Amino acid sequence: MTVAWVFPGQGSQKIGMANKIINLPNAKNRFHYASEVFEKNLFEICEKNSDKANIANDLNNTKNTQICLFLVESVLSDSLKENGFKPTYIAGHSLGEITALYCSGVLSFDDCVSLIKVRSTLMADASKGSMAALIGFDRNQLNLLVNEIDDLVIANDNSSSQVVLSGSEIALNNISKRITAKRFIKLNVSGAFHSPFMKEPSIKFSKYLDTLKFNNPSFPIISNSHPTLSNDRDELKVRLKDQMCNGVRWRETMDLMGEHNIIRLVEIGPSNVLGGLGKRHLKDVKVSQVSSADQIKY
Repeated sequence: MTVAWVFPGQGSQKIGMANKIINLPNAKNRFHYASEVFEKNLFEICEKNSDKANIANDLNNTKNTQICLFLVESVLSDSLKENGFKPTYIAGHSLGEITALYCSGVLSFDDCVSLIKVRSTLMADASKGSMAALIGFDRNQLNLLVNEIDDLVIANDNSSSQVVLSGSEIALNNISKRITAKRFIKLNVSGAFHSPFMKEPSIKFSKYLDTLKFNNPSFPIISNSHPTLSNDRDELKVRLKDQMCNGVRWRETMDLMGEHNIIRLVEIGPSNVLGGLGKRHLKDVKVSQVSSADQIKY
């Protein structure tokens, strides 16, 4: 049976998500280790309601969101493997691609924690541009406007009816007035992620990646910036370098899954966002979610 494991990224975090997995093997040790690296109690951050007065310890702060999601997803994926489950191939959405690299043995847990500290800090400190979600639109009109408007790109091509745009405030305001869509939602983010606006952080991130050892994966990985299956460690490093400045091509990722006759899609993490996209995009595919200690099966 062809099974794809997928790992969600930012936007999938939920208050209480750590408590649902904390009794799984190694979960407490991992939260303790990462909390020391990040110099804050990450378990408590996962459990507390949003506090805009104390943004440093808010789960929705990029510097906290990315590492907390990785911790939850990595514990769940390891528990699945320990229970005899394994994927045919794996993919992750944005931050989730790092969990995919960990799950397939490309990067160690310690390296992922350090990498995410660098990545999340660079992204949180980005101050150029912004992002907006677009739902229910005409693809041809969207492509024409993106090509016509300066400083605007498709950051997340999630499905035929849902994308996230990155660009300057002027460009986002421009397209919001011209595009016909069901919903246009400005996102509360610090920068224009997955776009050329991230060039400077991307260069710094690439230099950091050069210090890390990548191993060949135990399962093929579909990368965000180049949605084809890869078993090559050097190629996967290049693709991760490309990710910060390029779009998340999730619609094409799902197309590839369809071409490889996927039977089951398993979303590993606190949300069902990717599972929902899969249900709508892929025909006759069984979708499962693994998000808690009492759910280590599918």
